[in-house]
Amino acid sequence: MDSSSPPSSPLSSVGSLSPPAGLNYPSPASSSLPATRVPSEAGDVPESAPDCDGPPPAKKRKISEPKPRTTEYLDLRRLGSGTNEEIKHQDEQLKRLVSVLQHKRKIVVIAGAGISVSAGIPDFRSSHGLFSTLRSQHKLKTSGKALFDASVYKDDSSTSSFHSMVRQLSHLTKKAEPTDFHHMLASIAEEGRLLRLYSQNVDGIDTSLPPLATKVPLNRKGPWPKTIQLHGGLEKMVCSKCGHIQDFDGALFEGPEAPPCPECEETDMVRTASGLRSHGIGRMRPRMVLYNEYNPDEEAIGAVSAADLKRVADAVIVVGTSLKIPGIRRLVKEMCKETRDRRGGFTAWINLEGEPGLEFKDCWDLVVRGECDEVAQYAALPTWNDKDIGEFKVVTPEDEAAKEKRALDKVLITSANVEAAQAFPTPGASPREQNIPTRRDLFPNLSKPVIQIPLHNPAPVPKVDPFTKPQSAAPRDEVPVLPHTPSPSPTTGQAFRHTTISPPSCPNGMRFLLSDES
Repeated sequence: MDSSSPPSSPLSSVGSLSPPAGLNYPSPASSSLPATRVPSEAGDVPESAPDCDGPPPAKKRKISEPKPRTTEYLDLRRLGSGTNEEIKHQDEQLKRLVSVLQHKRKIVVIAGAGISVSAGIPDFRSSHGLFSTLRSQHKLKTSGKALFDASVYKDDSSTSSFHSMVRQLSHLTKKAEPTDFHHMLASIAEEGRLLRLYSQNVDGIDTSLPPLATKVPLNRKGPWPKTIQLHGGLEKMVCSKCGHIQDFDGALFEGPEAPPCPECEETDMVRTASGLRSHGIGRMRPRMVLYNEYNPDEEAIGAVSAADLKRVADAVIVVGTSLKIPGIRRLVKEMCKETRDRRGGFTAWINLEGEPGLEFKDCWDLVVRGECDEVAQYAALPTWNDKDIGEFKVVTPEDEAAKEKRALDKVLITSANVEAAQAFPTPGASPREQNIPTRRDLFPNLSKPVIQIPLHNPAPVPKVDPFTKPQSAAPRDEVPVLPHTPSPSPTTGQAFRHTTISPPSCPNGMRFLLSDES
């Protein structure tokens, strides 16, 4: 082809590859599959696009920081002394303590031997306590603590010293009178505001007051008394063989020989009289827990303390104890932690000495140094046996037991109601709903209507007991049927217009009137 010849079409030249601006080409049809959009730039799609299909974002709420708990100090021996600011601070803390003792509703008290010192009962670890005096009195090589160890029953010498000590201690406790602090605890219990008193004392002064009475042995599953004796008491003695419990008699504990158990003696006498071999006779001992021996109430104490932890006391008072026993230390820490985590909770340490070591640094809201009887005098609660006890309701042990079983009682009552409803007999059918014979049942061959006219004195309808099954209606075959009577002709209809037919045994005392009138 000659290069100089004109192009045969517009596409034959390079300049005509692009379409002219004036020409419009149709757009291609969209594909049925959705195309994935690829952003041309990174900024086309926001980094955190809101999810329209999901739930709305949670609102940001301002969470306030818990108020830090601090420990305040109150020294009753220095009230009214110091600068004006110190005096004001001491007065405020005293009012705070008194308000707690007068108004808190669930108070837990963990008490030691210090609350009985003013009653004439020596404590254990002070310079004039039992551990010091017993060592010199019985010429012990070690501390008097050895007389409170389970090893006292290993030899006659230590057993004799132990019996002498318990006789002396029992004599002191019988002469002792409750202190002001004991009476304050009894008043709080009488007002129904004492959740529990955990007592480490064996003197029984606290339990001698009726509002603080305890139970020996403790129930493992409740209900539990107001006072829990953590180490037993000298009011009772127990047989080491059969577990028989009776009142303590110090005169029986003379010398190294323990008194025999009367229950075992009676049982052994019956067996030997019957020709059976003897099982032995147990020995009585004070029902108090010694060091390095098992506490018979351990399971019950664990159960009641766990229940009190769940109820969360609004005030915990630790008084008159040095917290040397590991189990008591653990109980105090757990109780104080739960109460301080509660809103409005209050914990206090009351003792002549300062608070214990760093282990308990976060346990106290108030540390009080002074006599516990002085605290009771500032509280000035009415005595427990005063009839005008105040605005509080007196809670009896029966009320406490009913309160603890209230949830179970509700379930039992509901179940009883359901069973009673299911056992209620269904009443029989109403007499009005019984099957009454109709006109077609009585006169199946009649074509004229039958008019029922009651008699002047109808027989009374008998009453039907709704709880008695009604008798079924008589079968249709037994209902008397009148003989067939042909329809009268028009000429004879006048003669039968007022003819009355009375069946011999018409039910319900009814008579039937035949009429040709509609």
